[in-house]
Amino acid sequence: MKTLHSIVIPVLLLSGCLQQEAARSETDAATTSASASAAISSASDTETATTRKTARLLEYPETRRDDTVVEYFGTRVPDPYRWLEDDLSEETAAWVQAQNEVTFNYLGQIPFREQIRRRLTDDWNYERLSAPTRHGDYHYFSHNDGLQNHSARYRTDDLDALDIGDIPNSAELFLDPNTFSDDGTTSLAGVRFSQDGSLFAYAISEGGSDWRKFIVRNAETMEQIGDTLVDIKFSEISWYKNDGFYYSSYESPEGSQLSAMTDQHKLYFHRIGTPQSEDELIYGGEQIPRRYVTGDVSDDQRYLIVWAAESTSGNELFVRDLEAADSELVPVVDDFANEHYVMDTDGDRLLIYTNRDAPNYRLVEADINNPGPEHWTDVIPESEHVL
Repeated sequence: MKTLHSIVIPVLLLSGCLQQEAARSETDAATTSASASAAISSASDTETATTRKTARLLEYPETRRDDTVVEYFGTRVPDPYRWLEDDLSEETAAWVQAQNEVTFNYLGQIPFREQIRRRLTDDWNYERLSAPTRHGDYHYFSHNDGLQNHSARYRTDDLDALDIGDIPNSAELFLDPNTFSDDGTTSLAGVRFSQDGSLFAYAISEGGSDWRKFIVRNAETMEQIGDTLVDIKFSEISWYKNDGFYYSSYESPEGSQLSAMTDQHKLYFHRIGTPQSEDELIYGGEQIPRRYVTGDVSDDQRYLIVWAAESTSGNELFVRDLEAADSELVPVVDDFANEHYVMDTDGDRLLIYTNRDAPNYRLVEADINNPGPEHWTDVIPESEHVL
């Protein structure tokens, strides 16, 4: 089903060309036509002139302005088009429809549009095969015959057969996103296997939405395990043994999922075979509001590394020893001034990539028993070159 969000996207290309800017449309259309004609030698001067004539006749629908004023840090800023942010209103829907009529009417009259479509189809129509990754007894890879909406996932237990650069006879179709929906708008948004490869969870996105659904299956039988997890946004899938996995999400907003505010990220642990309603809250939420929270289990399955942030720059860092009974999250860095990422672990050692006291970044070592910055030692010191 098409969403308003998916319909708005092409319109945004023209959203700056409202009625008060219509005088610019002739120049823009002429520039577009000239560029396309240069790229496609068969487009004639007559066709280009026809396109320019059409551009002169474009009349954009009137966009209502109101008296809305928003105050930011003491400054009053007029925002006459704020009403368009209500993507559920009938008035916004009518505006989108009117804009689309202008947009697609113009696009439909471009005389060389079919030539562009054929050229792009030819350019995109080539077979693609990914590098394999191993999980359990199988090597997994993706394949696209050239014009499929989505690459399908295959697997084989014969790695040598992949050397020929084609799908070997030993390979079997594992997961095909092209079957997720009839119109091809549901995509595979990620796959993560448990450490022994016997279980996997995958994310699907419907209509290009940031909101995901997670599905867990037995990798051998492909049987689904438990219910589908829903209302997940901006999340990784990080397995802890075969017990379950950590993931992040916001509360599903009231009203529109596309435009409602989501600013309290939460990290959960989902135990396999249990309902999502019983998932354990690990970090975040109303008591510890953070805009972004991510959890990652170390390769040795000993540590849970938690990264939390209020913006896209700077983060807190926490660690939990999963081998210790009733262990708590231990703060490594408890401010947002710099960026810190655990690259690897080795016993009691954490290897952290950071720009704390190092604008060009450095790699430091921290001991799990005293992980604070005052105890860090350099592994790769900062230099004049960015690490």
